[in-house]
Amino acid sequence: MTSIGIYGSLGRMGQAIAAVAPEMNARIAGGADVKDDPGAIAAEADVLIDFSAAQALEAHLAAARAAGKPIVVGTTGLSLQHHALIDAAAQEIAVLQTGNTSLGIGLLQRLVREAAQQLGADWDIEIVEMHHRHKADAPSGTALMLGNAAATGMGTTLAEAEVTDRAGTVGPRATGTIGLASLRGGSVVGDHSVVFATAGERIELTHRADDRAIFARGAVRAALWLADKPAGRYTMDQVLGG
Repeated sequence: MTSIGIYGSLGRMGQAIAAVAPEMNARIAGGADVKDDPGAIAAEADVLIDFSAAQALEAHLAAARAAGKPIVVGTTGLSLQHHALIDAAAQEIAVLQTGNTSLGIGLLQRLVREAAQQLGADWDIEIVEMHHRHKADAPSGTALMLGNAAATGMGTTLAEAEVTDRAGTVGPRATGTIGLASLRGGSVVGDHSVVFATAGERIELTHRADDRAIFARGAVRAALWLADKPAGRYTMDQVLGG
């Protein structure tokens, strides 16, 4: 039975992962949080899952590299520097980084990429996400994933196409842009909609998360899939067989 070590084990996602692991034929080797030594659990587990905080990622990647253990990174709010650290770690160990471990979101990401490719430049793309009032980062990691999928389908990058700030007299919408809007309130686990709009018609692709367990099951599935993979950087799309 594959053993999993959890970074951020006392958080909501860490507890959810511990709850669903036994039903998925996985064993929890233990966890580490803010004041714990990340190397200790890395030495004990077959594979690691990180749902802690962005500022802890460097230490957790270092521990995974030192122990030679694969790691699933589900922490959001990552900077370009964090992604550079992930790229460096992926030279030595298997790393799967994702803004959302839901299998439904993984499929949505694929559909968005295909739709953006097939519909073409006449269709405007807007992404709207809503989360609970305590979420610290915006746009959400999932919205950025979906934005990247749309940009790939369009043949561009999200850095070139994204629009996140509309206030005041901003003028007409620019062709070829991807709008991202963030809503925060209450206890919403996570809602994401991608709107494709053109003259006379509109397509909306939506995913609503009602239970944090869906992310936990996806994270465990990703960890089990990653456990025997060689060094490299992987995605949830690969877990889904993409």
